[in-house]
Amino acid sequence: MRPHPLPPSMDKDKTASFTVSLEKRKSHIDFLSAYAKVTIRNQRLSILKQPIFSTLNQHLIDYPTPSNLSYWWGFGPLAGICLVIQIVTGVFLAMHYTPHVDLAFNSVEHIMRDVEGGWLLRYMHANGASMFLIVVYLHLFRGLYHASYSSPREFVRCIGVVILLLMIVTAFIGYVPPWGQMSFWGATVITSLASAIPVVGDTIVTWLWGGFSVDNATLNRFFSLHHLLPFLLVGASLLHLAALHQYGSNNPLGVHSEMDKIASYPYFYVKDLVGWVAFAIFSSIFLFYAPNVLGHPDNYIPANPMPTPPHIVPEWYFLPIHAILRSIPDKAGGVAAIAPVFICLLALPFFKSMYVRSSSFRPIHQGIFWLLLADRLLLGWIGCQPVEAPFVTIGQISPFVFFLFFAITPILGRVGRGIPNFYTENENRSNDYQ
Repeated sequence: MRPHPLPPSMDKDKTASFTVSLEKRKSHIDFLSAYAKVTIRNQRLSILKQPIFSTLNQHLIDYPTPSNLSYWWGFGPLAGICLVIQIVTGVFLAMHYTPHVDLAFNSVEHIMRDVEGGWLLRYMHANGASMFLIVVYLHLFRGLYHASYSSPREFVRCIGVVILLLMIVTAFIGYVPPWGQMSFWGATVITSLASAIPVVGDTIVTWLWGGFSVDNATLNRFFSLHHLLPFLLVGASLLHLAALHQYGSNNPLGVHSEMDKIASYPYFYVKDLVGWVAFAIFSSIFLFYAPNVLGHPDNYIPANPMPTPPHIVPEWYFLPIHAILRSIPDKAGGVAAIAPVFICLLALPFFKSMYVRSSSFRPIHQGIFWLLLADRLLLGWIGCQPVEAPFVTIGQISPFVFFLFFAITPILGRVGRGIPNFYTENENRSNDYQ
């Protein structure tokens, strides 16, 4: 039997309610579609999605960071802060400085005495260079301790060594513009080392001086280069950061893992802020209470080519290199002894390393590292002592201890064992499934 049809009134009511339901659903879908379009448009127009800011957000805010980083990993960002401070204070100092041999020393005194806040600018710049080098040295030795230079971060270490060389050159030529006795004679002695290069050495020295002695041309050249090199440092630092973020940061355990990472902001910004404040307090002690303790009193004497200072001493961060140079009687031999230091730093990442890199799990490597650090401090102390026995003998022996670290590290990478094999195997197995 056929079902009895519905009354006409009920059929109309059902059709009308169904039509209303369809219209509600359609309006709801239209609303969601419009909302999605607005959301996508707002995200696209967000300042963090723009080309420059998206890069900054990717590398400075949302950068995935190992969750177990210690305070020792805060020296990288702190070095960037120091570089910015050096550039800003240097630009303001250059507004009042006169690069002329007859006016340079007096212009520095003018900054100290007559320019409002000039004393603070000069002491921030002078002591800031020392603080900058302290941060970079700590950053360097932290990398050596935890073997952060190992594969796949070889390029990061190579750029870091280039940055260190640029910093040394920038700091040296920045020591000349005050035009005191140590500035003049330091420039004379250091630039004369280029004469040790066979055939073209004397020509290079004449070109560096702009004449046959350190004079006005030398001062102008050094001042111009001292303005240029910090911006090269900025470019090299950006390359260093980009190379680091390609493979990610190392961690205190020295074991790579993609599973346990968090965003840099806000976690590590807050953590690093503790170290930054502590370092600011440390720097302020020198800045406000002992601004000249890291300098040399002879540099408050105007440059005079006639009397030679009895003891020409560079800034403290050059003392280890200075100790090696003067401990070798032959000038060419001293220069040749400096080059292997940077060659070893460049070559170290390309040697075979253990799966677990950190010295925390490698007692032999840890002992060699502390021996390296003690030898570095010993060379710094030797560099400020008179050129006489036994300091010369110690200065000749100490570099061999320094190079011992770079000779033993590749051997330990081949024969050493860091942690139990089961941990390594489990980590390798987890990486295979990723």
